[in-house]
Amino acid sequence: MIRLRTIAFVALCGACAAAPAFAGQKTAATPPSTKATTQLHDAMRKLWTDHVVWTRDYIVAAVDGTPDADAAAARLMKNQEDIGNAVAGFYGKAAGDQLTSLLKQHIAIAVDLIKAAKAGDKAAQKQADDKWQQNGVDIATFLSKANPNWPKDALVAMMKTHLSTTTNEVVARLTKDWTGDVKAYDAVYAHILMMADALSDGIVKQFPDKFRAS
Repeated sequence: MIRLRTIAFVALCGACAAAPAFAGQKTAATPPSTKATTQLHDAMRKLWTDHVVWTRDYIVAAVDGTPDADAAAARLMKNQEDIGNAVAGFYGKAAGDQLTSLLKQHIAIAVDLIKAAKAGDKAAQKQADDKWQQNGVDIATFLSKANPNWPKDALVAMMKTHLSTTTNEVVARLTKDWTGDVKAYDAVYAHILMMADALSDGIVKQFPDKFRAS
């Protein structure tokens, strides 16, 4: 468990020291808010809220060893398809499928990490975390190539924060730190909303004609 806490701390520090946020990039100005932009932001927030809600549901079930873990994992995998389909609407089916694949790897590795942490298998835990961190970079790299308003360094920082806050959830649950567990989830949720908004803003900037007032 000390190892898992160390991973979380290092990842969080890396995210805090990472490259500037999207607002600092020289990109096209965001068009005025319209009904279409509001709908996109709402839809993106729903998708990424589902991501952290079902992740939490799985964490609770997996740590407690309850039979609903498989159902939660299946619903979580469906969420990755939903996110990929949303991206496909702007970047094409191939891009959506690739993002879905990367996100499903993200979930599958998290499952392995939780199993290893629960079993106290530090070697397997380290191996899973290394894969998880690399997968986060792979997701950031993929997205940054699709949209110039999503700079890689900023996305890597966001992914590292997502991983570290999620790790904090697992640690708190495993150690029965219930107050810490609540705080960890609050942090996960607040961060994912920020990330969802950043992704939406990037899409609006890249495709302004789709979001102009009619």
